[in-house]
Amino acid sequence: MIQKIKTSLGDDPLIRRVLRNSGYLFSSNTFASALGVVQGILVVRLLGDAGFGLLVVVMDFASNVNRLLSFRMSEVTVKYAGEALAQNDKPRAASLIKGIGMTEALTSVLAYLVLLLLSVWGARTFADDASIAYLFRFYGLFLLANLVYETSIGVLHATDNFKRVAQANFYQSVALTLLITAAFLLKWNIAGLLAAYLIGKTIAGFMVTGFALRELNGTLGRNWTRAPLALIPDWKPILRFAFSTNLNGTVNLFARDNVRLYLAALLSTTEVGYFALASRLINLVMLPLEPFIWPTYAEITKTVAQKQWQATRKLLKQISAIGASWTLLAGGGLAAIGWWLIPFIYGSDMAPAYPCFLILLLGYGVANVANWNRPLLLALGKPNYPLMVAAIAGAVEVALIFLLVPRGGYLVGAGIVSGYFIVSITWIVLKGLSILKRGEVAT
Repeated sequence: MIQKIKTSLGDDPLIRRVLRNSGYLFSSNTFASALGVVQGILVVRLLGDAGFGLLVVVMDFASNVNRLLSFRMSEVTVKYAGEALAQNDKPRAASLIKGIGMTEALTSVLAYLVLLLLSVWGARTFADDASIAYLFRFYGLFLLANLVYETSIGVLHATDNFKRVAQANFYQSVALTLLITAAFLLKWNIAGLLAAYLIGKTIAGFMVTGFALRELNGTLGRNWTRAPLALIPDWKPILRFAFSTNLNGTVNLFARDNVRLYLAALLSTTEVGYFALASRLINLVMLPLEPFIWPTYAEITKTVAQKQWQATRKLLKQISAIGASWTLLAGGGLAAIGWWLIPFIYGSDMAPAYPCFLILLLGYGVANVANWNRPLLLALGKPNYPLMVAAIAGAVEVALIFLLVPRGGYLVGAGIVSGYFIVSITWIVLKGLSILKRGEVAT
């Protein structure tokens, strides 16, 4: 059976490319996950449950302001600049990348200005202490350090340079682990830990941008920045696509990424700490499979453009099989020993994170198996459908959180989040597969 699987994968050029590019990201993510466990142990031991919860609140608030204004320029770059490069239209690709990068730089600066304006409100609302607003403003400097990070990621994806992204992740993880170890040994406070995370993000941002610039200079020539924006006669479809990705990110922000801030507003930083630790353990199950998303998206885009419906369907089945196998292995293993592992490693006061992990595993397991759900509809030219689904399911989710969590606590919140993933992803998958079927019939 194993030999048959290896032969099947080896004979398919699509899955070979996906596995090759995913392998780079998988290696760095696996390494980062291992170091992340070490980092988490040191941080939780240093700050305690409530302090860890406060750290999460500060980092989530700054990151979510960025998500609110982000246009996911990596997706826009892959979609449009990637198509231009595939057609060997280098002047058009240069113009697209230049315009997309300028737009991201402006939104990054705007995001930091918004963070400055909201920092006092955020500190008062989510941490019950307006005097720590400076922490929000300080950590938010990563927005300026990652000025064109998304565009750079998109360039590396579109030019098949996933290995460079993996290298940046690797060095960021090493630097961050060394800094957090120093923080633990020297008994730094929360400001010192935020400085460590800020330096880690800055290292990754500078490396990714540098790699992207080097690739563009080699592929498009050193004068690519002089390409006039007028080479693109109509920016409206590109702006609509970018706006759609922004709306999707905004919906995900309120439905998924903001959950810990909701818990902070409704409960306490202690329960936020439990939920955050459970989320970190979930990341061990998610991170090795997340690298499949963008290589899969790149290949799906090609097969759909060429109307290779059966090849697309086969690729999706192979990715789902890999996702299911890893989820059962890693998720099942953590579920079996987590009741003992969490108190032993993180301290007995973090034991309540275990049932939260089990609940979240249900929803994130579905996300792992069908991690291609949104990329499929993007490739099929239906970027608004996942947005609509996420908006409807997310509105119900947020309403349930504010209605039930104040009485039910963080475990009820975890159950609502899992339900959101199961419902929304199943809905999107069924739509994508139905479009594929219609395409096969029409062809």
